[in-house]
Amino acid sequence: MSRTHRTRPGLPVREVLRRFWPYAAPRRGWMLVALVLAAVSPALLSVEIWLFKVVVDDVLVPRDFGLFPWVAATYVGLTLVQAACDGADRMLSTWLSQRFVVDLRTALLDHLQRVPLEFLGRHRLGDVMSRVSGDVSAIEAFLVSGTSRAVSSLLQLVFFSVALVLLQPLLALVALVVTPLFWVTSRWFARRLKEISRERQRRSGALSASLEQTLSTLPLVQAYDQGEREVARYAGEAEAKYRAEMASARLRSVYVPTLDLIELAGALVVIGTGAWLLAQDRLSVGGLLAFLTFLSRLYGPARGLGSAVTTAFSAAAGAERVVELLDEPTLPSDRPGAVALAGGAGDLTFESVSYTYPGAAEPAVQDLSFTARPGDVVAVVGASGAGKSTLAGLLMRSLDPDDGSVRMGGHDLRDLTRASVRDAVAVVLQETLLVDGTVRDNIAFGRPHATTAEVEEAARAADAHDFVVAMPQGYDTPVGERGRRLSGGQAQRVAIARALLRDAPVLLLDEPTTGLDALSEQRVAGPLRRLMTGRTTVVVSHSLGAVRHATTILVMDAGRVVERGTHAELLAAGGTYAGLWHAQRAMGTDEEAGAHDGAEVGAA
Repeated sequence: MSRTHRTRPGLPVREVLRRFWPYAAPRRGWMLVALVLAAVSPALLSVEIWLFKVVVDDVLVPRDFGLFPWVAATYVGLTLVQAACDGADRMLSTWLSQRFVVDLRTALLDHLQRVPLEFLGRHRLGDVMSRVSGDVSAIEAFLVSGTSRAVSSLLQLVFFSVALVLLQPLLALVALVVTPLFWVTSRWFARRLKEISRERQRRSGALSASLEQTLSTLPLVQAYDQGEREVARYAGEAEAKYRAEMASARLRSVYVPTLDLIELAGALVVIGTGAWLLAQDRLSVGGLLAFLTFLSRLYGPARGLGSAVTTAFSAAAGAERVVELLDEPTLPSDRPGAVALAGGAGDLTFESVSYTYPGAAEPAVQDLSFTARPGDVVAVVGASGAGKSTLAGLLMRSLDPDDGSVRMGGHDLRDLTRASVRDAVAVVLQETLLVDGTVRDNIAFGRPHATTAEVEEAARAADAHDFVVAMPQGYDTPVGERGRRLSGGQAQRVAIARALLRDAPVLLLDEPTTGLDALSEQRVAGPLRRLMTGRTTVVVSHSLGAVRHATTILVMDAGRVVERGTHAELLAAGGTYAGLWHAQRAMGTDEEAGAHDGAEVGAA
């Protein structure tokens, strides 16, 4: 089962506070200022309502206009002060909430940048995006905005309750009996909303993942005429999201009218009791009107506190999904005292390296040893699952060996900073990954501060300059998402130019010509040879014809090197490599490769 669909046990609200408060803590001083500003509004509002009692009892009833100008001036002054405080509070609260969201999303993305790549095999991209966007917003709504609203509601309850007691203690007691019902009712509904909120957020992530998958594979869907099936699959996810939304709506459709009914019942009891006190001359007309105004303002904050509980449970549901990402183990950290690799250190050695993925029963690579120097081409071949990708991960320090060592320039990679190791390795991947920017952006991706002349020089060496300058905007032409505006051969030459500009001493080629037609293979062959010249090159490939001129060929099976040697030596040995070679030739794989000798990446 995918981890995307696995839910964690309920995350307590206190755990949400513990895990995410550090992202708000740096601005706790400003949060205190925001809470003070939030307290000003209910205080001023209480004074304004009390002035309403003065207007009725001391101006309207006795018909004495003398006091009115002073009351009016006080009203205007209070309104201006309240408007200024509310504006400042709104701006400060928005700043606090948005800074929290930015900081948490940035920290989450930084964490995801450091998790092993196999993480993406266990999570759907759309679901991860939903967690980074929607679930982070839910946490903010509780921890920052929700805290401010809850404190404001609590202060309003305090101010208005005190005012009610001062106006008429007996009537205040009757009114305040109703208030706890809001809290009890909200708690009861919130417990049921928590599970529904979790399901809504999970379904939202699944829906985003489904849409991302459909759109990212649109050429494949159209080619195989599977549009109806993809629409049906998306519709199924949309229906599940719809059902979750309707379950939430049904519960809320009962929740809100229930609170309305409690508020109405409280108001009717207060009006009846107030009328009786008015008849007994124990309450003035202005006092009753002010009391009812305070009461109408009291139930809103009571509802607000109940909503804070609901928001907290919704945040807990989102926090579970964000915590799951934050708890993903990251790549091995640099050792204390790790040093940067000196430039030009191209010697590469694997010494009895073994590595087992967490939870796996068998090692992915075992007792792997080889040495390569500048100018050498080490080809790693074998069936899927033989350990080729793990070898590449060890070279890039995406993994650290369980046993043995990987050495570069005489240094154990674990004694070097990961940044310097990766700076020493240029990579050309099987899947040509381009960012959604210009041609220039993609060539300079590994060296963002490269000059225009350096970018163009790398493009010329990669045989890309001519087709780039022929494009409408030259080097400033957008390549589209994932390079979709370029052909496969063009995209691969841009990737080669990117590696050339990197000018690293070690080169990793992961199936660099897979998926290209024969003509495109010929076009990239020259750039690949130039890229490999003078560098220590490791080529990972399924195609034996493409690597037959490598200085050393490693044949891997079940994580072990079962054969090693040159192409001629391995054929003469008549072992696994020879069997694979003859099998590929029988299938016609290498006749095509043989027809284009220049496309052999080992020919440097």
